[in-house]
Amino acid sequence: MASFATRSASQAIRASRRVSGIAAKAALRPAQTASYSLLARAAAAKAAQTPVVHGVRGIKTLDFAGVKETVYERSDWPLAKLQDYFKNDTLALIGYGSQGHGQGLNARDNGLNVIVGVRENGESWRQAIEDGWVPGETLFPIEEAINKGTIIMNLLSDAAQSQTWPKIAPLIVPGKTLYFSHGFSVVYKEDTKVIPPKDVDVILVAPKGSGRTVRTLFKEGRGINSSIAVWQDVTGKAKEKAVAIGVAVGSGYMYETTFEKEVYSDLYGERGVLMGGIQGLFLAQYQVLRKNGHSPSEAFNETVEEATQSLYPLIGQKGMDYMFNACSTTARRGALDWAPIFEKANVPIFEKLYESVKNGTETRKSLEYNSRSTYRQDLAKELAEIDNQEIWRAGKVVRSLRPDYKSDSE
Repeated sequence: MASFATRSASQAIRASRRVSGIAAKAALRPAQTASYSLLARAAAAKAAQTPVVHGVRGIKTLDFAGVKETVYERSDWPLAKLQDYFKNDTLALIGYGSQGHGQGLNARDNGLNVIVGVRENGESWRQAIEDGWVPGETLFPIEEAINKGTIIMNLLSDAAQSQTWPKIAPLIVPGKTLYFSHGFSVVYKEDTKVIPPKDVDVILVAPKGSGRTVRTLFKEGRGINSSIAVWQDVTGKAKEKAVAIGVAVGSGYMYETTFEKEVYSDLYGERGVLMGGIQGLFLAQYQVLRKNGHSPSEAFNETVEEATQSLYPLIGQKGMDYMFNACSTTARRGALDWAPIFEKANVPIFEKLYESVKNGTETRKSLEYNSRSTYRQDLAKELAEIDNQEIWRAGKVVRSLRPDYKSDSE
C-alpha cells in the first residue's frame, strides 16, 4: 500500500506510545481505597467551583447526509448543574459487568450518589469491592439496592434480566425511574417477560462501545457517543433525565432513537460487520490465500494486520474516500471495482440477518444459550475454537512484531 497509509500508521503508533507512557505514570499513583467517597466529595466540591469550558457546543440540529437530527452534548450539563440535578437521587446500578463497571465509576467520579446491587459474595461483588464500593455503604444485595435507589439502572445481562425480573418488578414502585442500556428485554417482552410498570419513567442510554471503552474515554476527558430513548414518560421529564444520565455515565454526545431501533441496530450490527461478518470475511480471505500457497504470516498480514493497523484507522479518522485516496492507484482501482460486487453478494445475507433480528429469532437463540447452566463452559469452548484457528494463531506471532507490542497476558 502507499507510503501515506504507512506514515499514518506510524503516527498512530507514536501516539499510542505517548498514551501508554501517561497510563504507566498513572499506574504509579496510590491505589484507590474504600475512603473514596470522602475523596470524591472533596473533588466534586472543588470541581463545582471551577469553570467548565466546553466551547460553544450544546443541543443542536445537525445534517446527517441530508437528514436533520437533534444532538445532545455534555456542554449543556457542566458538573455543578449535573450534581444539582441529581442531588435528591440515588442511582442504583444493578449488575457489575462491563457496562456496570464503566458507567458506575464514571457517575461516581462525577460526584453523583451511586450504589451497586449484585449477588452478595459473588464474583461481581468481589470486583466491586476492588473498585472501592463499600459493603453496607455503596454496595448491597440487589433487592436492597433497588429499595434504596430512585433511578434503577438495570445493567444485568439480557438473560439475567429475564431471569431476575419476577423478583425485581414488584420493587419498581411509583417515584422510581427504570433505566436500561439496551432495548432487548423491553422490546422482546413476549420472550423475556420483562414488562415495566405503567407508573414509572422508563429510559435508555446506550453507549456505542464496551463498558471498558466507556471508562477509558471518560478518563481521557473525551466521552463516548451514546443513543438515548424513552419507552415511557410518566413525569414529563423522561427525555431530560435520559440526557442528564447519559452525561453522568460518560457520554460526549447523544442522539435520539427508540428502544426498538436501538436493539434492532445493535443486534444486527454485532452479527454483521462489527463482529460476526468480519470474522467470517477475514477467515474466508485467509483460507483462499493459504490454499493458493501463501504463508500464514503473509495471509494474516494481507487480511488482518494491514486492515486493523493501517487502513481501518484511516476510515475512522477521515472516511472511506480518504482511505482510498491514501492507497496506491492500483489498490484504489481494484477496491472501487470490487466493492459493488461484494455489496451485491452480501445484501441478501444482511436482509436475512435483519429479519432474524426483527422477528425475535436472534433473541430466542440468545436467551436459550445464555440461560444454560453450562453457559460459561460452552462459551469458553467456542472461543477456544476460534483462538485455535490458524489465522489467529499466526496473528499472535504477527502482533509480537509490532513496535508497540504488549503480550496478550498484559
